[in-house]
Parts: sequence; C-alpha cells; structure tokens
Amino acid sequence: MLDDRKLAVLRAIVEDYVSTNEPVGSKTLVDRHNLGVSPATIRNDMAVLEEQGYIHQPHTSAGRVPTDKGYRLFVDRLSTIKPLSGAERRAIETFLTGAYDLDDVVGRTVRLLAQLTRQVAVVQYPSLTRSSVRHVELVPVADHRLLLVLITNTGRVEQRLIEAPAQLSEESIGHLRALLNTCLDGCGLGEVPAAVADLPDRVQPEDRPVTAAVLSVLLETLVEKHDEKIVFAGAANLAAVDFSQSLREVLEALEEQVVLMRLLGETGDSSTVTVRIGTENPDEGLRSTSVVVADYGVGDMTLARLGVLGPTRMDYPGTMGAVRAVARYVGQILAGS
Repeated sequence: MLDDRKLAVLRAIVEDYVSTNEPVGSKTLVDRHNLGVSPATIRNDMAVLEEQGYIHQPHTSAGRVPTDKGYRLFVDRLSTIKPLSGAERRAIETFLTGAYDLDDVVGRTVRLLAQLTRQVAVVQYPSLTRSSVRHVELVPVADHRLLLVLITNTGRVEQRLIEAPAQLSEESIGHLRALLNTCLDGCGLGEVPAAVADLPDRVQPEDRPVTAAVLSVLLETLVEKHDEKIVFAGAANLAAVDFSQSLREVLEALEEQVVLMRLLGETGDSSTVTVRIGTENPDEGLRSTSVVVADYGVGDMTLARLGVLGPTRMDYPGTMGAVRAVARYVGQILAGS
C-alpha cells in the first residue's frame, strides 16, 4: 500500500499528464504542486511508484507517465467526482427536455455526452422487457386494417399494422381499446399474456376474430428483442488523440454491436459509475482506451446503460461527473414522459 504522500505524487502525475500529454518530471511536480517535500523526496517517491508499476518512463531522458495500474489507483482513490457547473446542468436539462419521443431522447443523449466529454458516447436503448404498459391505442386506417400503438412507461412507442379478418365498427374498436387499457395499464410487459388471456371472451362473438388478430400482433411485439440496440456518437473526437497504431482497431471495435454490448457490460450498483481502464476492457481492440459507464432508469428500476469511451489519458473526475449527471437526467426525462 502507498502512503498518502506517494498517492499525492501519483495524483499530481496523472493530473499533469492528462492536462499536457507530456511526461512529468520531478522538477515539474515541484514547480506546479505544493507537495511540501524536497525534490529529492519526490524523486524517491517516483522511483517507488515506478518500481511498483504505477508509472513508467517512456524514454530514458523523459519524465514519467501513468500506467493502467496507476490510473486505476487514481480512480479508486478519487475523493470526489467533479460536479458540473450550474450552466452545464441547465444546458443538459434544456437540451434533453426538448425531446419529443424515445428515439429523440436517445439521439440527444448520445450527442450531448459526446459534446460534454469530447469522447465517444455510447447509449443503450431502454429494455422493453423491463417496462410496463402506459397506454394502448387502436387506430383504424382502412376497412380491414388497424394500427396498434403500444406506449410504455419508459417512453417507448411500438407501432404495428394489423390486417383484420372483418371490418370493425367505431363502437367495437372503442370497446376493444377500453378493454385493452383496463387490462394492461401499469402491467409489466412480461405479464401481458396472462392479463389478456380471457379478453376474447369479453367481446361480442362477431368481434372475436379481430380481437384475436390484435392480441396475436400485440404478443408478437413483446417477444421481439430490443435490448441489443445501441447508438454511438463522437468517433471524430478520437482523431484528436494519439492512439498511434491502435486507432483503426478502436474504430473497428465500435462498429460491432456485440462489442458495444460488452463495452457497456454489467455495471452493478445503479448509483455508481463504473470505470474500466486499458487492459480491463474485454475486447482486444479497446485495450488502449478507458470506458466510463452508468445505469439509467426510472425510480429504482434500471432500464439500460450509457457511457463514454476515450483514451486512458482521460479527465476521469470530469468524465465520471458528466456520465453520472446525464444518466440521472435521462432517468428523470423518462420518468416524466
């Protein structure tokens, strides 16, 4: 274990290297940081940090730069995550509250994260299976055709056309719509099949074929997979970073949805921000990057994840603060939508 002084030296090296992209020498630490010890003591501390693998010397005449192990200790020992300014918080709220549907919320979120962090932003769509029904709408669009609209508590809207075996009167459509909403309002999507099982018996015999067609399409909609849809933005931000030979590998990895799913991974406690650094990432092409991820959801229910990817030389306190704040705002938007 490192004592407080060596931790302070490591923290100073990380902060300076992230800020300047230049190896950090002992003289720089003395000039820029009030560490309260002599240059000789700082050199000794740097030697210990290097021996234990927290920093390394890229060139014989250069200063030191953090290793993945050094960044990990820096993140684990962060006393605070950098809060956003009042102006940043107001900008986030204004930008996200202007969204008109779930696709717009996700699109705005991924662009906002990329702008705030100057990294690649990745956002997973809310899981349909963890949602509940807010409203079901039936809209006649032709004599034998209906539009089924399913709206969930997470703001998700699913629309399907139904070919009806017979023409329905407006009164019959209204009755079926009312029955569906009575059965399903607030119902978890996994509970829908049981909730509508006896619904055909509650309509007039002549309306049962159409009711069966509506229920068939409704249940087919619920079993479709939506959890794998992920969007990203800000890949151009990588151009400003020195990835040397690995930039192509990073870009190729970002194009694979399965890689993006692993990238977001399981974050565990929804109140925390998860950071994976360098070699901790599961994909070989992302070993030169760090990933900062948080859950978002409604109340205590986690719906999906969002995060950013960038170089290991990252402003961790600022990035973690931005990811956490945006995740909270997205949850609030979905809760109120």
